[in-house]
Parts: sequence; C-alpha cells; structure tokens
Amino acid sequence: MSDYRIEHDSMGEMRVPADALWGAQTQRSYENFRIGTETQPEGIIRAFALLKKAAAQANVSLGTLSAQMGELICDACDEVYAGVWDDEFPLKVWQTGSGTQSNMNVNEVVATRANQLAAERGIDLPTPIHPNDHVNRSQSSNDTFPTAMHVAAVVAVREQLIPAARQLVGTFRRLERENEGVVKSGRTHLQDAVPISFPQEISGWRGLVECGIEMLEASLAPQCRLALGGTAVGTGLNAPDGFDVLVAERLAELTGQPFVTDPNKFHALTSKDALVFGHGAVKALAANMMKIANDVRWLASGPRLGLGEIRIPENEPGSSIMPGKVNPTQCEAVTMVAVQVMGNDAAIGFAASQGNFELNVFMPVIAYDYLQSVRLLADAIRSFDEHCATGIVADRERMHHNLHDSLMLVTCLNPHIGYENAARVAHKAYGEGISLREACVGLGYLTKEQFDAVFRPEEMV
Repeated sequence: MSDYRIEHDSMGEMRVPADALWGAQTQRSYENFRIGTETQPEGIIRAFALLKKAAAQANVSLGTLSAQMGELICDACDEVYAGVWDDEFPLKVWQTGSGTQSNMNVNEVVATRANQLAAERGIDLPTPIHPNDHVNRSQSSNDTFPTAMHVAAVVAVREQLIPAARQLVGTFRRLERENEGVVKSGRTHLQDAVPISFPQEISGWRGLVECGIEMLEASLAPQCRLALGGTAVGTGLNAPDGFDVLVAERLAELTGQPFVTDPNKFHALTSKDALVFGHGAVKALAANMMKIANDVRWLASGPRLGLGEIRIPENEPGSSIMPGKVNPTQCEAVTMVAVQVMGNDAAIGFAASQGNFELNVFMPVIAYDYLQSVRLLADAIRSFDEHCATGIVADRERMHHNLHDSLMLVTCLNPHIGYENAARVAHKAYGEGISLREACVGLGYLTKEQFDAVFRPEEMV
C-alpha cells in the first residue's frame, strides 16, 4: 500500500501522507515553511473548532448549508476541540501573515473527518463535504483568523490566568490573617524606612494581583468583538445577511463568553489594538509579579547574611558545589516568565502596528506570543503560589530585631524635637554606633523618660 495519496487544490495535485486528514493546501504550507519548531498554539486550534462549528450552525439556520452537512461538520469540530486530532495540525507559526494555511488546515481536517463520519453512519451525501465550499462557507481566512485569536485570548485569560491570580490572592489574604500584629521595618530605595506591619506589606502584594485581575477584566470587552462576517476585506462579501450576528451569538453560547460581532469589520480586520490592549494587561500583571517575587526573595535572603525576615519553602538543592545552599527558585521562575511576557508585549506591539490597508499580516506571531504569555504567566503564578507563597513564614524575632535597630524610627521624634534635630540624632547614633535613645538624650533634646514616652515603634503603623 502506498504511503501517500494524491490530493488537489486550485494549484494542482499534491502528495499527502496516506493517513493524514489534511489536504493539499496544508501539505503545501508544511513543505514551504520549514521555519522553526513553533506550531500553531493549541488554543488557536480549539478556537477554530468552535468557530467552524458556530459558522456551520449559522449557515444551517440561514439556509446556506444543509442540516445534514451541518451536523457532520459540527461533530467533526467537536472531535477537533476535544483534542482527538491534535497531530493533524502541524503547521508553523512562521507562515503567511493572515494565517490562511492554518485556516485551511482546519477546513481540510474537518471536511475529511466529516466525510468519514458520513461513511461510518451510512449517510449518502449528494456531494462530499468540501473544505472551502462547506466548512469555510460564508468565511475568509481574513476574518476567521482574527476571530480565532480573540476567542482563544478571551478563553485563555478567563480560564487560565484569572483563576491562577485569584488563587494567589486567597493565599495572601490567609497570610495577612496569620501575621496580624507583626510589625517590621519598612524599606524604600532599598534603605531602612519607618515601620509597617507585615500584613500591610502582604496586602500590598495582594493589591498588585487584584489590580492585575481588574485590568485583565477591563481588557476583555474589546477582545469580545469579533471580525467574523467581514470575510475578505470587511465588506462581508459572500456572507448572508445576519451571519455575523448569528455566528457571534453561537460562539457566545459555545464558550459562555459575551462575544458579539464587531460593528466595524474594516477596523476588525486590519487592527489588532484589542489584543495590544489585552496583552498590556497581561504585561501589567507580569510586572507586578516581578515586584512580588523580588520582594519575597529579598526578604528571604540569607539565611544568615541577608535580610532573613521571612522563610520560604526549601524545594531543591541550590548548588552543585556549595552543600546546603537553597535558592528562591520559584521567585526566579516568576521573574524569567515576566521578562518573557515583556518581550512578547514588545513583539505584539510592533506586529500590530504593521497593518496595511485592509489587513494585518502579522497575526500568527501575535497569537503565538499572546497565548504563550497567558499560559506561562498562569503556570508561573500557580507554581509560585503552591511551592512558595503558601509556605511563607515570618521570622518574628528577626523582624523585631531589625525594627528596633532601625535609625528611621527617629521619625516619630519629629513632632517633639523637629526634623533637623531628629536628623542630628540619627547621624549621631549611626556615626557612634549607639542607640537612638542614647543619641537623643546625649544631645539634650529629650530626657530618658520623655524619649521612652514617645518612642513606640509598634504604634507607628
């Protein structure tokens, strides 16, 4: 038996692996774009499966596709969505900038599988289901790929990133309760500052994540506007009246997300501003996670020669040469992911700026980078929460020592002796290696009894 079969498209015949569900157009792309190892993200393929199902349902409702064909296409799409045919989508990110070949990859796989289902069920179709004429009916790659991008982005943020972030928020709330009453030295400019309670410091971390969630939520509405129905250049050529509205309603039903048709298809096809805005929110959360991870590893630095004010879980040996060394590896993973997200944001911004006339032709790289950012950041937040944040323990003795050794406690003397005199007290204490109490009394600003009456660090928070 031959290991290939002959398929054809508008350009002629192509040899296709005998057991592959894809056809000639997919094969052309597979052979012509041997660039890198990055293939279309799983999220894009899943989104396309939903899109093709919604389009088939809309076409049946509008009378442009038979109910029999529509059912077979929908069943094939369900299998693609479930991951049954993941190996049938081998095309690289680095292909045509409109994503045409990936759209056709889905069309061909769905058509082939739908025809197989018809044969398995003994259904005698008047004509075989065709990738273009039936699966791609009322559509163009130019409106399906941007639609798949928006669907994949919204679903990924809703189902992956926001839940991971909320999980971390819950951990921080617990840590705030557990550390009630713990007071420590604050720090600004990496220098000692006035006191802060540890729960207050943790609440700052919680706020960084909560604000990130708010920004993500705010960015979703523009991404819920879909290009589908604009077809090639935004005019809706070859799409029946009402197709755009109906297919958006179907996608909303299938995903549980508030998708609507974009009222301006010319904008929807050429602009990727909604994804730039959305990824900006992803980047904002990544930047906040960078800050949290840095705080945690600074506070856990040591164990003897650093700040050492908190202890974090010891997950693995930290050195191949230094016995007993343990590193803040979860923090490091978060910071590396944050850097990757920031790099992706720059790439997405550049790519989105390159729309020409009626189409942006940088869509596959935008989709790849966006979904990579969401996946990595969600995974990193969840890992940081489970393997680091949940195990944060305050070293209360070290916090107490550092608090009472801080020269910035002199700030509480300002109302009593004035800013300049308080500064002299701090400089004298630091220069002579004595306590603030000794320096203040020695300069004659307060008596010992007066100093003790106003110097209460735990009340400064």
